[in-house]
Amino acid sequence: MIAVIDYDAGNLKSVEKAFQFLGEEPLITRREDELLSADKVVLPGVGSFGDAMKKLRQYGLTEVIRKVVDRQTPFLGICLGLQLLFSESEEAPGVPGLGILPGRILRIPDSSGLKIPHIGWNSLDFPKETRLFKGIEDGAYVYFVHSYYLRAEEAGMAAATTEYGVKIHAAVEHKNVFACQFHPEKSGSVGLQILKNFAGLS
Repeated sequence: MIAVIDYDAGNLKSVEKAFQFLGEEPLITRREDELLSADKVVLPGVGSFGDAMKKLRQYGLTEVIRKVVDRQTPFLGICLGLQLLFSESEEAPGVPGLGILPGRILRIPDSSGLKIPHIGWNSLDFPKETRLFKGIEDGAYVYFVHSYYLRAEEAGMAAATTEYGVKIHAAVEHKNVFACQFHPEKSGSVGLQILKNFAGLS
């Protein structure tokens, strides 16, 4: 069973529908027992880093997420859900993130001809073979909506990169933790393949 963490994130329903399209029966929940008993857990996210961390704390979910990860349960962060896995973000100075992975979330620098937020389709480069992107060709396009990006402390953690005025670590894969800055649930057949790969992890 795939559990999708409910902390009032804006893309909960679209993530749920994408998994349902793949034949899965995702459970939207914030109950600790259901999250800890799930085969896989997804942390969606749209909005601001500070508000999201406040909601996770309010619902008592920060320690639950750490327990899920410690149990080696496959865990997927999406968009803001990726950013929350790291220690801090320039969007919310002084607000600690979950700190599960080492790295910082930085604002996309202003660059001539590029609009911020970055909204639209960008191609991915894959620096290494990963389970999350199995069967997906280099240069595949996915859909982004963000003003902040990940700079992972360990470059080898990056499962996919893209360029938007700066090199962006667009996805990470580290042990049982996976995360995408883009929205696989809004990325057509490529995104569905990514979610299918995650759902099929053992």
